[in-house]
Amino acid sequence: MAKFDKIAVLAKMGETGVVPVFYHKDAEVAKQVVKACYDGGVRAFEFTNRGDFAHEVFAEVVKFAAKECPDMAMGVGSIVDPATAALYIQLGACFIVGPLFNPEVSRVCNRRLVPYTPGCGTVSEVGAAQETGCDLCKCFPGDVLGTKFVKGLLAPMPWTKLMVTGGVEPTKENIEGWIKAGVWCVGMGSKLFPKERVAAQDWAYVTEKCREALSYVAEARK
Repeated sequence: MAKFDKIAVLAKMGETGVVPVFYHKDAEVAKQVVKACYDGGVRAFEFTNRGDFAHEVFAEVVKFAAKECPDMAMGVGSIVDPATAALYIQLGACFIVGPLFNPEVSRVCNRRLVPYTPGCGTVSEVGAAQETGCDLCKCFPGDVLGTKFVKGLLAPMPWTKLMVTGGVEPTKENIEGWIKAGVWCVGMGSKLFPKERVAAQDWAYVTEKCREALSYVAEARK
């Protein structure tokens, strides 16, 4: 069962403004990355369903986070079907993210009041997702759609909450651009976790990068 309800999870995403996106086949590495992000101020973390037995890794990480990162909402990304969504919800996922919009995933998530953030690339997709109860939609891929897409969508649909993923970088210019365009939060993956830093177990670097990214969000919102 999810540790935090739908309202709390969306609030964490919106208040911090940054959701790290990460996968590693080694649960111990994933645990340290989650802890490093938590120490940097992150309160919502997306573990991607990318490799074989990813759900087994998540099961270990979510239990670790419950003890070591008590305020962290652990979610799962790269979900494209309802069966996989149900599997992760049973393992304690607080939110579900996907690269595409599948209304059947909405049904599964709504039944348990777990937020579903589907990937949307058009205004119509966002509207269709909202009709099925998706309070937060993912602007994906962000580097293709750009900030003008966000501004253009929000003009006629100002109630829309968007998380942008894809091409987001932990730089002042990049983050400021998305926040000022009007996104609710940004999802950030490889730019936050360079392979060489993870291989070297440089968790202090990850913590500092998270702090830096969060400070850019806060500055852009002033």
